Amino acid sequence: MRNRILVLDDDNDVLTILSFLLDDSGYDVKALNDANTIFEDIQTFKPDLILIDVVLKDVDGRAVCKEVKENLRTGFLPTILMSGTHHFIESLQLPCAADDFIDKPFDISNLLNSIQKHLSPRVAY
Repeated sequence: MRNRILVLDDDNDVLTILSFLLDDSGYDVKALNDANTIFEDIQTFKPDLILIDVVLKDVDGRAVCKEVKENLRTGFLPTILMSGTHHFIESLQLPCAADDFIDKPFDISNLLNSIQKHLSPRVAY
């Protein structure tokens, strides 16, 4: 069974690239360009890992990450934050308990290595 990755980014080009890259690397991918349904999507898609962009059009990705991590039903999910705004790097992980951070533009090897490092056996919902 392929691991599942939920990707949240408001840039449709980034979603397309990540979807293609991750699918080609052997993952099932669900791409979201809006955070409003993230908990419903987690419940139905049952991801093994979540990628969240920090800078979203309607909400801060760190706030979404914090909600995911503080929720008893989703807090176990590895969550990786992404941003092209490099000054966020030092302050990202503490406020929302993200498991990792990836710079944009992506180094494909670093992205895939980070994902693999944080994947764990599936946990029943």
